[in-house]
Amino acid sequence: MRGMRNKKRYRVVVATTVGPYHKTKGLKGQDQFAYKQHKGRLVALVSDGAGSAKYGKIGAKCVCKKLADVLIKADLRQIKQEIINALESVRDELLVHRFNKEKNENGLIDFAATVVGVVCQNGKGLFFHIGDGAGIALQKSDNTFVISEPENGIFSSETFFYTMDDWKDSLRFTNFEKADSLFLMTDGVTGFAFKKDFQMLEKGFLPPIDAFLKNEKNTKKATRALKNTLETPKARSLSGDDKTLMWVGLK
Repeated sequence: MRGMRNKKRYRVVVATTVGPYHKTKGLKGQDQFAYKQHKGRLVALVSDGAGSAKYGKIGAKCVCKKLADVLIKADLRQIKQEIINALESVRDELLVHRFNKEKNENGLIDFAATVVGVVCQNGKGLFFHIGDGAGIALQKSDNTFVISEPENGIFSSETFFYTMDDWKDSLRFTNFEKADSLFLMTDGVTGFAFKKDFQMLEKGFLPPIDAFLKNEKNTKKATRALKNTLETPKARSLSGDDKTLMWVGLK
């Protein structure tokens, strides 16, 4: 994670769509995302507010914004502890949030949200992850990849949130090196981005998207194409959840 000389800018394309379930109920989407880059460093996050949580969208928005703001200037030599500290800071803010009527940890469940994030510099980086969703680092030169895969509970619909009392037990870190591009996604996308065991990518989905976005230099066109991909009838039929997909070009 060392090295501050490379001050390159990253290309980021992100699209988010409201899932069919929320649309039929007349509800707004719960997914949120954020990213920042500075002096060759990138911090990016996606979060899925729990549909069962009254203020899940707020929990998702708070964790994305806070961690992006804090980690962009964090000490990379102790980045794991910096991530833990930042998550604790978000939880502290939610303890006194105006919608937390109990003003204690019991009220945090109303802000339940997952989080998938990355800190990257010079092609090296670290995924941090609580719950479902996924992160992927691709290296085109040798067709290898690193996956920060979803984690669910006993039941497929059960996952973990940073608002839980035992959230630290569910926090996972995954290192990667020499990446050419990154993907972050919420669980509405994972169902058709991977094979069933989450160890391999579906060849017809993310690799073609990666190739297209590397060649499409117009960000507006790239964003529109990515959103259209998430809103195809097939994508809607495969998952009724909100869908957020972020791509980062590193080279």
